[in-house]
Order: sequence, then C-alpha cells, then structure tokens
Amino acid sequence: MTDVKAGAALHRPGWSYIDKNKLDDFTAADWSIMEPQRQLFYAEHQAAHVLALMSLEKDHKTFGYRVNNYQHGLQTATMVMRAGHDEEAIVVALLHDIGFVACPSTHGEFAAALLAAHVSEKHRWMLTHHQIFQQIHLNGYPGVDMHEREKWRGHSHFEWTAEFVEQFDQRAIDPGRETLPLEVFVPLVHRVFTRPQRF
Repeated sequence: MTDVKAGAALHRPGWSYIDKNKLDDFTAADWSIMEPQRQLFYAEHQAAHVLALMSLEKDHKTFGYRVNNYQHGLQTATMVMRAGHDEEAIVVALLHDIGFVACPSTHGEFAAALLAAHVSEKHRWMLTHHQIFQQIHLNGYPGVDMHEREKWRGHSHFEWTAEFVEQFDQRAIDPGRETLPLEVFVPLVHRVFTRPQRF
C-alpha cells in the first residue's frame, strides 16, 4: 500500500493508492484503507458532481418547449419552494428530470437511482413513476394511455405523485414564470447529499 505512479492524483495528501491492478487481488486490509478515503471523497464531491451534471444543460437549446431542461428543473424547484415544501422535496424537484436528455424513456428511474439513498421512499417512488403520471396531461399524444396511472390508485404515494406532476412538473414550461437561479439551491443539494444515507 505505497504511493505509486498512477493515472489520477490522490484527492488528499497522506492518502494511499492500493497498489493492485484488479479487484480480485484486494484484501481486507486494502479495503480498510480504501473505504474511509472513498466515503470522504463522496462526501466532498457527490453534490458538486450532481450539480455539474445538471449545469451541462444550462445553455442547451430546446426541441419545442419554450424552456430547456435546465430551466425546467429550476422552475419546478422554485414552485415547490414557494409552495412551502421542505428542502428534500425542493432538491427532488430540482433533479427530477436530470436524466431527461441522457435517458429519456427511463429518466424517472435515473433520478430515483441518483437520489434513492438520500431521500424518503415517498420521493423515490414519485421519481420512479412521475413519467407515467404525467401521461394524464398529454392530450393528443399518440400511443399514450392517459389513465395508466390508475393501476397505482390507492398506493400510499399516489397522491403526492399526482400533486407533484399536476401542480409543479407539467406547469414548469413557462418562460414567464419565476425561476430562481441554481445558486439558491446549491446549499440544499449539498445538505441532502451529505446527510446520513438511508441505506
């Protein structure tokens, strides 16, 4: 476990490379060095990485909506904040469509996976299902079952998911609506990603 020439520098002075070239060769002693370094690295970088991922879309053009996906996330989060929801709900609103361009057909699951360890089951379920719940608002969209969400009616998170989509998500495409800058939400994102994980 000595410092070795590597393709990437260590994040902190005093940290150690694990001088092995495949995971099969790692020992319990190696992991006892790696894991504390890994956990600190995540705590210091995960939120910033997520925010950078969102910021990639800041200057994107749009395929037809009058706001781009970056603006949509900010607008959704602004509405959720103004409605008095807590900071976890605001962060979920900000990031609910973070995978919209990278994986459009499964972007809800993408956001749910990203946030699952940091948010309640209520929010994880909403993120996973919000695409289907949005279908009730897609009048005239070809091939969509507008009532597909009904198979989950009675589920404990049905009402929150329906409310999120109706009151916030499907309305956040208005260039004239209040949209707070990302800087307002940065501290909230850091707090949500650095608190103890749920699993």
